[in-house]
Amino acid sequence: MGVLSFVFSSSLGRKLIMAVTGISLIAFLVVHCAINATVFFNDGGETFNVAAEFMGHNWFIRAAEIGLFVGLLWHIVQGIWLTFDNQKRRKAKYGANAGNANSKWYSRSMGLLGSIILIFLVMHLKHFWVVSRFGLPHELGHLEYASGAHLENLYIEMINVFQNPVAVIVYVLGCIGLGYHLLHGFGSAFQTLGISHKSYTPIINSIGVAFSIIVPLTFALIPVVMHLGLIK
Repeated sequence: MGVLSFVFSSSLGRKLIMAVTGISLIAFLVVHCAINATVFFNDGGETFNVAAEFMGHNWFIRAAEIGLFVGLLWHIVQGIWLTFDNQKRRKAKYGANAGNANSKWYSRSMGLLGSIILIFLVMHLKHFWVVSRFGLPHELGHLEYASGAHLENLYIEMINVFQNPVAVIVYVLGCIGLGYHLLHGFGSAFQTLGISHKSYTPIINSIGVAFSIIVPLTFALIPVVMHLGLIK
């Protein structure tokens, strides 16, 4: 009971939850980014549709989605709580100024960045997760490739969504928010878990910076190149 009270009630416990769920979501981003990047093969979406169909129909992955959603919601709730808690703890104007002098703006704006990502995430789930799990529009249906593969045509859904410039702008802004969120959260998660040492912390931070640029940039390029018709 003491452990549960620590995890759910204390500031450190909540930070540990943020770290664990954050690392889990980082692992998910690696897989998700790798699958989405297959659109750059420019093979009419066959590789992407194969990967998407596997992710949508594999029982293990479907079960893991439940844990991922719970972790995501937990991450959001704890993030909101920590944001308000940090604001309450900020006492005098001098203290706030001192904090500003010693931290990056995105480190102090995790709540705002998280809100931008949440808006982007809701739109993303509506556009792709809902249709992939509960059925594509009838007019899209399935697509048969020359290889003989008969797959759900989620790739065409992606092309259709990104014909709308508003959707492209929202996705790009969401990816920018994700990049800055990761820039602080990646290294912070490992530090919270006690994985910190002068020998390897700089390596973790360098990996975090690279990850925070490469993954969001890959996600952001997909709607842009599709909107411009560079891949079909």
